[in-house]
Amino acid sequence: MPTPERNETAQRTVADTHLSSLFSIISDELDQVKERISEQLTSSIESVNVLFEHISGRAGKMLRPALVLLAGKSCGRIVPRHIEIAAIVELIHAATLLHDDVIDGASHRRNAATVNTLWGNESAVLLGDFLLSKVFSMCAALETSAIIQALSDTTVRMCQGELVQNTQRANWQLTQDEYLEIIKDKTAFLFSTCCYLGGLAASGGKEQLCALSEYGLNLGMAFQITDDLLDIIGDEVKAGKTLGTDFAQHKPTLPIIHLLTTATGGHKSGLVEQLWEENKPEQPAEILEKSGSTKFTRSMVEQFCKKATESLSALDASSAKDSLIKMSDFVCRRSDK
Repeated sequence: MPTPERNETAQRTVADTHLSSLFSIISDELDQVKERISEQLTSSIESVNVLFEHISGRAGKMLRPALVLLAGKSCGRIVPRHIEIAAIVELIHAATLLHDDVIDGASHRRNAATVNTLWGNESAVLLGDFLLSKVFSMCAALETSAIIQALSDTTVRMCQGELVQNTQRANWQLTQDEYLEIIKDKTAFLFSTCCYLGGLAASGGKEQLCALSEYGLNLGMAFQITDDLLDIIGDEVKAGKTLGTDFAQHKPTLPIIHLLTTATGGHKSGLVEQLWEENKPEQPAEILEKSGSTKFTRSMVEQFCKKATESLSALDASSAKDSLIKMSDFVCRRSDK
């Protein structure tokens, strides 16, 4: 009989194995991206290198670099500039995760203790700042204003989205449309930029770039909505990170917004109290399931994934296009139990 440890390992690796198969046509290029990132994470100071090794030794799903590469391959061929752009977007993402973990008080990410848990909040924030400074340096070396502008604008929008979400804690009047605007900035726009820049670096045409941008935006929306749902109903072993942080900090995400929007009269305030009261008879996941909010949230994910796939109709048939379609299916199924 399999041990609990083996079961947990199996649960964690299913998604990674599936993604590896999706990324098989760009596996060599992804290795180059990882090498480029490692080159940026070096120091002559041993205590600093320990922090870098913790980051570089725990690569995530590499979704964003993969989008750059697959988008490029769908428009032509991958060139050295794709590797640089892919490394940059992953470093931006890694920096935001370091800061997020401090804000959320997360103890685990990517199946390991977070930097803030091991070395404190100050080190985590400074390490995130260091990664962003590396991004500035790498962008300057690109010497292509359109790429630099896109990366700059995207980073600004990401920070704005996070700021707005932080100001809306415990705002139980937040609407679905307002929530969607927040996650568009904080998450989806980076997905869109990855696809756009991948196509741009491959000299894709205007129609191709528009299609890739639209694909990335819808994929990113689906990805973040799923993340927000998993924060409440997910399994930390499968996720490989601390869950429940958004919920604990009273951030109104789509499942909660739907639950409260469909509540009537005084039942709404009662639901808020019930969701966060101690020793509650029902867990939040059970409340969302019974109310239909979990089902609704999954349906929204499916809608965005469908839009993502449909936007690719402007691209010619290719193995890269097939992988992009399969990635949409992967994101759509992330919250399946």
